[in-house]
Amino acid sequence: MCATSYSRSGRGRRCFRRRIGVSRSTYYRWKKRFDPRNLKSLENRSRRPKNVRKPKWSVELTEAVRRLREEFPAWGKGKLVVLVRERGFEVSESTVGRILAYLKRRGVLKEPVKKVKVRRTPRKRYYAVRKPPDYEVKEPGDLVQVDTMDVRPEPGYVFKQFTAEDVVSKWGFADVRSAATSSLAREFLEELIRASPFEIRRERVFRRLRASA
Repeated sequence: MCATSYSRSGRGRRCFRRRIGVSRSTYYRWKKRFDPRNLKSLENRSRRPKNVRKPKWSVELTEAVRRLREEFPAWGKGKLVVLVRERGFEVSESTVGRILAYLKRRGVLKEPVKKVKVRRTPRKRYYAVRKPPDYEVKEPGDLVQVDTMDVRPEPGYVFKQFTAEDVVSKWGFADVRSAATSSLAREFLEELIRASPFEIRRERVFRRLRASA
């Protein structure tokens, strides 16, 4: 042992403590329990008390609390103690709380699984984005509004009519599709751009188009 070597060489215990940075009490505690044949004798010992506190409640009370908690999983000790007392047990609220903690540590309490709410990311809309508030409409093609409406030619048949109107010139364009989906809306916009007598500012149109089912 290093401490023994220091003592034999005459350097002294004080030099040893200063060298390894331990207090006098720690040095003597190590020296007292050190066994040259067992280096594990210097390892930290368990600090668990020899006389562990045992539960002061009965098995019947523990079982009653367990059944009630599993029947009412959202209730805490404040509400459960009322039901426990109704079953003839003289118990305090704090005792019910300790019993619940005891059951959780043992893993015998069946707790409900908490559902984690997943926040969904809204899907990007390709054809109905708001126009900027500072966007000015001056000439034909600056702003085209698009609406949809149901068309029922016969019972049991429903189609979607896309209607586009330029805000400045009031020029209009309409067509019918089987549904008001994003892919069919893009298809309608492509035909609208080809049929328009003036240039439609595509980026402005896509930011302002309004679709209502």
